[in-house]
Amino acid sequence: MKRLNIDLETYSSVPIAKAGAYKYIQSPDFEILLLAYSVDGAPVEIIDLAQGEKIPEWLHEAIESPEYIKSAYNAAFEWYCLSKYFKGGGLLPIEQWRDTMLHGLYCGFTAGLDATGKALGLSEDKRKLTTGKALIRYFCIPCNPTKVNGGRTRNLPKHDPAKWELFKEYCIGDVVTEMEIERRLSNFPVPNDIEKQWQTVLRINSRGVAVDMELVHGALDIAAATNNKLIEEAKSITHRT
Repeated sequence: MKRLNIDLETYSSVPIAKAGAYKYIQSPDFEILLLAYSVDGAPVEIIDLAQGEKIPEWLHEAIESPEYIKSAYNAAFEWYCLSKYFKGGGLLPIEQWRDTMLHGLYCGFTAGLDATGKALGLSEDKRKLTTGKALIRYFCIPCNPTKVNGGRTRNLPKHDPAKWELFKEYCIGDVVTEMEIERRLSNFPVPNDIEKQWQTVLRINSRGVAVDMELVHGALDIAAATNNKLIEEAKSITHRT
């Protein structure tokens, strides 16, 4: 089996912290900006989708091929992003994916990539750039229109090419960090049953839960009617209007 380590940088107008990853990715303006990858530990390559570069056919095939294990930190995000990109409303086979964050959590580390890197003693060049959050705020979420920025509501690579190049380095650095964490934890693999539980959770989260909306609306109507009746009864007892 070949190993394909992946990291994405993306844009969406939906705030991920409030709405969650699925609503963020389902937004009509969702876009993959950068895709960094490494095959079997080779030097990391990056594809600048925001500036017109294309994902090569061999990589597209690898992302869907059972001959490649796809790995990412918080892989649920990359998996769902690439499912939307390649499959539209479908899903890539989740059994082909591994989550380095899950691996770290299983081994007792925190959920953050940078925090886990620090805990494992990774050197400075193998951890996230300290400017990463600022770059994400600049390129990955809408900006406020001002006179200075010409009234635009989004920052594109052309608006600050130097920052964009730094952002690409940041994306590459995430793959380097993820691979190093993976290497250091390799002697303590995640058991198969834990992997299966993780896969099941992702399937449930991506598909949602079936709800009988007729029953829900009926229950709301009953609640509203009962509430009004109780309010009128309380007014009668207390002689309040």
